[in-house]
Amino acid sequence: MSKNIALVTGGSRGIGRATALLLAERGYQVAVNYVNDAKAAQQVVDEIKANGGEALAIHADVADENQVVAMFRKIADEMGPLTALVNNAGILFQQSTIENLSAERINRVLSTNVTGYFLCCREAVKVMSTRHGGQGGAIVNVSSAASRLGAPNEYIDYAASKGAVDTLTTGLSLEVAAQGIRVNGVRPGLIYTEMHASGGEPGRVDRLKANLPMQRGGQPDEVAQGIVWLLSDAASYVTGSFIELSGGR
Repeated sequence: MSKNIALVTGGSRGIGRATALLLAERGYQVAVNYVNDAKAAQQVVDEIKANGGEALAIHADVADENQVVAMFRKIADEMGPLTALVNNAGILFQQSTIENLSAERINRVLSTNVTGYFLCCREAVKVMSTRHGGQGGAIVNVSSAASRLGAPNEYIDYAASKGAVDTLTTGLSLEVAAQGIRVNGVRPGLIYTEMHASGGEPGRVDRLKANLPMQRGGQPDEVAQGIVWLLSDAASYVTGSFIELSGGR
């Protein structure tokens, strides 16, 4: 039986961590990508191994083309041909209106959240595509409800980057559908992750949750369930689709 091998970018915390753990539970070998926190990534790997799974922590900044190429080479060498990609690595900065956005900040957000997704998709397609002799596979791009809502007065740069992710998801799904690769997206809403602290408001979910139809924030594992379903054979006829994981908003 062929192995299922998954790469989760930004896999050391939050949604990425929950997804890596759930994929391992479902029998995937998991490459846990991280850029800053080696200790946290290794903890995810150790937890997977303690439960009988196989995992590998891999450092790479997805905004750096050479590091992405090296990461995919390492996965191929140490685990085998990739069958699943979860593009999850993402950054945002302090809440701000447009007047205070610098070109440097905008470009940093776009290089990680957009260029990084493109590069990982590119390398995954090279491995998975039946046109290149691959066995097929599945890609899930982690977008955000912000792509629909715009994140006014907070981070419209981040929201715009996720709008680009949505378009990438749609276009790539059509480009590789006949090559055995499915490409889908998820749009999480207010989820309890460390990312809100990066925006300067660790308690953001609790401040805003009353505005949601479901009246509560979401947990990383609830997003992971949607991602893992889209990667699974249960979603074998699903491509170019998005799951809204946003409590009804």
